[in-house]
Amino acid sequence: MFRYCFILLFGLGVAFEARAFDDALPVRGITISTHGGGRDWARDEMVSTLRDIKILGANWVAIHPYAGISQDGSVGLRRFEGAGDSAPAHWTRPIVEAHAQGLKICIKPHLAYWRSGFEWRGEIAFRSEEEWARFWADYRAWILSVAHACKDADAFVVGTELDKTLHHEAEWRALIAEVRKVYRGRVTYAANWSDYKRVPFWDALDVIGIQGYFPISQKEQPTEADLRAGWERLAEELRAYGEAIDRNIVLTELGYNQSYRTAAEPWAYRVDDAGARPLQEMCWRVALEAIENEPRIAGALLWKWFPNPRPIGRDFQLATPRIMPIIARAWQGEVPVITFDEEAYKRWREARRRRRSNRD
Repeated sequence: MFRYCFILLFGLGVAFEARAFDDALPVRGITISTHGGGRDWARDEMVSTLRDIKILGANWVAIHPYAGISQDGSVGLRRFEGAGDSAPAHWTRPIVEAHAQGLKICIKPHLAYWRSGFEWRGEIAFRSEEEWARFWADYRAWILSVAHACKDADAFVVGTELDKTLHHEAEWRALIAEVRKVYRGRVTYAANWSDYKRVPFWDALDVIGIQGYFPISQKEQPTEADLRAGWERLAEELRAYGEAIDRNIVLTELGYNQSYRTAAEPWAYRVDDAGARPLQEMCWRVALEAIENEPRIAGALLWKWFPNPRPIGRDFQLATPRIMPIIARAWQGEVPVITFDEEAYKRWREARRRRRSNRD
């Protein structure tokens, strides 16, 4: 069994109470992404994945169920109201398993924009009233379906990065009210970092949700002092906004790539060579410390981790020997040992080889 090269400093004696999105936070969370449309969230490997995440001091996790989106406003979805029909296990099993581990869980639906003609979710908009009407009817059906199926989750996000829909305030308020009829947990919206002040319906939600890809420093080689100054300015801005509308803030995503531009463009998928690692690590250290020190920021859901046996993705990697200790120190002051299940990884590799061979 291969072990990441961590030093166990003090043992695992510190535990954090996991609570809902309210004044009693912090939220110390990690988003579990997917290698295949979410199907891997329903597999047994999610149990060990949740245990690994909890070892770092996390008290929350999140998953992001997908639906497709088309230029004509239609949202690809499955309805689960029919007799004998049920929601997919990859929506519901993570809730059961997270609670079994003493973790809270946030359900954060995403519109899968790839191959749709939209470059990202912030571009989703429609040309005609007919298309807008189709979108809101389909989107409402999908969101209510997910909310009802995931009613035992601890927090629910009604929308993610839909910047060009925000002027449809009446539709958003109606949807939020309907979600609250089928779902009793905390409710928020995940606003793009550049557009959170444009959201007109925060008063209908429990907390301000922001995708936290704020540029922190535009310098080519920022120092730690530059990053700290950037986070001080950002924390002041967020504090003032939260106080003005009497809401706390949760960063519904926070991520830093291995990139020389990660402080200036943290949203970018660019991945550079190993020389960019010190900046990535410094961004994480400063960001996590700043969040812990600002009471108006209730916490963050870090982006992103994957289910075992492949917890590391192509970008925004969290489950690495470099980044995990940074998270653990920020959240619990300790660096634990995390065991990597090498045998499970080998079984996955062999299964993939057989699938490819069969296709050939």
